[in-house]
Amino acid sequence: MTERKPIEYWLSDMDGVLVHEGSPVPGAAEFVERLSAAGTPFLVLTNNSIYTRRDLSARLAALGLRVPAESIWTSALATARFLADQRPQGTAYVIGEAGLTTALHEAEFVLTDIDPDYVVLGETRTYSFSQITRAIRLIDGGARFVATNPDPVGPSPEGSLPACGAVAAMITRATGVAPYFVGKPNPLMMRTALNVLGAHSESTAMVGDRMDTDIVAGVEAGLETILVLTGVTRAEEVERFPYRPSRVVPSIADLTDLAGLAGG
Repeated sequence: MTERKPIEYWLSDMDGVLVHEGSPVPGAAEFVERLSAAGTPFLVLTNNSIYTRRDLSARLAALGLRVPAESIWTSALATARFLADQRPQGTAYVIGEAGLTTALHEAEFVLTDIDPDYVVLGETRTYSFSQITRAIRLIDGGARFVATNPDPVGPSPEGSLPACGAVAAMITRATGVAPYFVGKPNPLMMRTALNVLGAHSESTAMVGDRMDTDIVAGVEAGLETILVLTGVTRAEEVERFPYRPSRVVPSIADLTDLAGLAGG
């Protein structure tokens, strides 16, 4: 491994790192508090586009994790920023919930089903067949296809639910048009987060629980990558991948002392 600069900025995945199956990961609250006490800039990242950052802040607070809204970055926000850069004050037909529609409105996009520049697919608890049909027809008519993230399934108390990636595959099958996915593992998600923090990749760490999303996105964005074993990827699976994290630790609790150091 090449010598890296001390960690001055932190990016952390949410599910599997700070929260697992609806409960806080032991040590997560202390990690976040240590970052806040040290004045260390950080963002919590999530591919979930359902909720606004204020919603997520409130949900984390209910679990004892004090993460201010401005310290949360979602695939919906990254998508809105990407689209605003690509086509300022454009138009979009959106399948999604408040997290995505709010982000696009704040990016000065007009949401419409009349000849939109883009079809934007995000997460929703209840995908509508009529909405999917409308999206297919708009894409057939020339609308560009963008999706917030490629995750095929999402968790629920009853088991897995079809998520953005699965619905995107259905639309692609019907239209022959593949979407541009903005969220992890696209390093664009990391780069927009770095821009929000005003951070440099050489002095930023990404903490994640998935080799195929968090870690690969961090590697491609040039970040220090730290895999925690409280989520999806197991220790014995790490060597299967052609890329490696900078370090592997049992959980976020093992990073609390590091988070409290000035300059990492």
